[in-house]
Amino acid sequence: MKMTRRTGIVAGLMLGLSLSTAAFAQDALRVGAYPANPPWENKTEAGTFEGFEVDIVNEIARRMGTTANIDGMDFKALFVASASGRVDMVISSLTITNERLESQSFTQPYFQGALGIGVKDGSDIVSVEGLKGKVVGSVATSFPENWLKEREAEIGYAEYKSYDTTSNMLTDLLNGRIDAAVNDVVGLRYAFTQMKGLTVGAEIVTGEKFAMMMPKGSDKLEQVNQILSDMKSDGTMAAIYEKWMGVAPAADSYTVTPMPMPTSAD
Repeated sequence: MKMTRRTGIVAGLMLGLSLSTAAFAQDALRVGAYPANPPWENKTEAGTFEGFEVDIVNEIARRMGTTANIDGMDFKALFVASASGRVDMVISSLTITNERLESQSFTQPYFQGALGIGVKDGSDIVSVEGLKGKVVGSVATSFPENWLKEREAEIGYAEYKSYDTTSNMLTDLLNGRIDAAVNDVVGLRYAFTQMKGLTVGAEIVTGEKFAMMMPKGSDKLEQVNQILSDMKSDGTMAAIYEKWMGVAPAADSYTVTPMPMPTSAD
């Protein structure tokens, strides 16, 4: 009788532990991220994520009393995961656009981006005008791709190639299969510290705003946006920026200025 009772108690404790663990797992923030996008986010050899936006989302989760479970996905899959509610938020140096706001929600921005034109060392491409007659590449469904396609006639590039991954694009650039790669300038400069023979030929100021993407009408959106404002006000965001960018953010930048949730890309 004692063994039966003890067995029952143990089974009850195990069930309670299992239910508690399940509840904790459900409470964790489900985060989608493109896994090869340093210094924003990058999956290490150990299988963990690190980067500017990784530190931000981990701090958000901590202030919400939980943790962040980050799942690496192809860039295109991030939008589907958010729109379908499979993730609570997406980080991947995402630009707020009016088109994206139709089907997604965004937090306030925390970084003002710019595009870079990646080229081989010694290239004569030193401006957007230099892309005329060249073979140009970028990442599929990204802001740089849309930017290039909208200006195809104006720029006059000879051919455009779309890539699923940044690494494939930069490999083709290094091997001469494309003449230029257009992408986030911060990401390009970081990548070129690891890939010798490539450089940023020109920077394009676009005024794009980087933010976290969340499912349309997410019940976590207001809380996350308030936490971002608090992180900007208490210096946490500036410290994360300096850790990954190597310099302090400008005093009037998006990184330190609390802002409302965007209703348009303007």
